Amino acid sequence: MDTLLQTLKDGLTIGSLYALIALGYTMVYGILKFINFAHSDIVVLGAWLSLVIATAIVKALGLESGQTAPWWVGPFVLACAMLACGIIGFTIERLAYRPLRNAPKLNVLITAIGVSLFLQNTGQLQFMFGTRPQPIPTLLSDKVLFAIGNMQVRLLDLVVIGTALVLMIALEWLVFHTKLGRAMRAVSFDVRTAGLMGINVDRVISITFVIGSSLAAAGGFLWAVSFTSIKQPADTSWVLLGLKAFVAAVVGGIGNVRGAMFGGLAIGLLEVFGQQYINPALKDVYVFAALILVLLVKPGGILGKATVEKV
Repeated sequence: MDTLLQTLKDGLTIGSLYALIALGYTMVYGILKFINFAHSDIVVLGAWLSLVIATAIVKALGLESGQTAPWWVGPFVLACAMLACGIIGFTIERLAYRPLRNAPKLNVLITAIGVSLFLQNTGQLQFMFGTRPQPIPTLLSDKVLFAIGNMQVRLLDLVVIGTALVLMIALEWLVFHTKLGRAMRAVSFDVRTAGLMGINVDRVISITFVIGSSLAAAGGFLWAVSFTSIKQPADTSWVLLGLKAFVAAVVGGIGNVRGAMFGGLAIGLLEVFGQQYINPALKDVYVFAALILVLLVKPGGILGKATVEKV
């Protein structure tokens, strides 16, 4: 039972991070119907910007290495990273994707891959982040809050799960209970008709990129504080993280906000339970096998709808 509870906690933690990142994929696809492959690189930027900002604050406060920063530093670093990545996401949409709004989808796809490679290689430059892994300062205490049997629940676990949950609930409220959310859903349904009804389509799309990039930054921040050491921007582990989040979006139903949340949690639990109870060496295989199975059984995703084209 202790092993089961520990595995469940770990699965929810990693699944909440997958869900945050998957939301960016699904929001852009829901409106523009293309996959923003540069989205995973925004996650990397969020992690590295968190490290840079946190390091600067720790030095300014005169804290020693390994000493936990004051409680307000973590939320401040998170807010700064989300703001910076939101601006970067807006810039990418404005300069790279908007001029190709009416171009063939293949052109946009190639552009997304180009933006991804640009961000990866720029991040490796010495005046940016470099090519060596770096440890992030201790922003959150790892103390044990309580235990259930032999399973220990730490403050860091609750902060990661709680922050991800709050952001997902906020997005749910924004999309389904605000005027902006109605405009986003209208643009997702039919861009041309939404424009004829008086909706500023360009502004809605830009805001979508800002929100998606901000959530990606939050995922990068939480990933950084969870695993403490941040690998170089072009490391293959970041690519795999982005692929798993994309799988989560597809499994849940890409284009469906609730589907991305569900898919992220499902993929996280599947990966951790498979690693614990079957074979740890095949943890990535379980994720992509689930993708194949879902596409075979329900091509639109678990909570998605299959697209029907009339001839």
